[in-house]
Amino acid sequence: MKKTAIILSLCAVIAACSNNKSDQNVSNDSTTAANQSAKSQESDADTNATKIGTDSNAGNAPSKGAQLIASADCLGCHKEQEKLVGPAYKDVAKKYPSNDKNITYLANKIISGGKGVWGDVPMTPHPNLALADAKEMAKYVLSLK
Repeated sequence: MKKTAIILSLCAVIAACSNNKSDQNVSNDSTTAANQSAKSQESDADTNATKIGTDSNAGNAPSKGAQLIASADCLGCHKEQEKLVGPAYKDVAKKYPSNDKNITYLANKIISGGKGVWGDVPMTPHPNLALADAKEMAKYVLSLK
């Protein structure tokens, strides 16, 4: 029973974090259910990131990093204040001080993916994401103490 739940969870993570458009054409029932669940969670998190991820100096306009996160697939696995599949952004901000070294490190992790720092579930790589955009995302995450 546990193995089935783990396998279904991993399928949901892979489906939610997939950035490949051709994967969306696959219509197997478990993938469709996982996608619907991830889209529901992403939609809730989109609103939260847009609302909370604002720059107080810009008259409540969402920061560039928050906008990039909201438009990517990040919110299918991460939330700002609580752990979802991956760590909460506030926990990442607590672990890594906001400096150029950590911003570059996290930006590279966003692009290349990874496993082991926050548990056994791997983070999907985002190879098509520009380094400058990944750095903006990392800056935003590290600003959430």
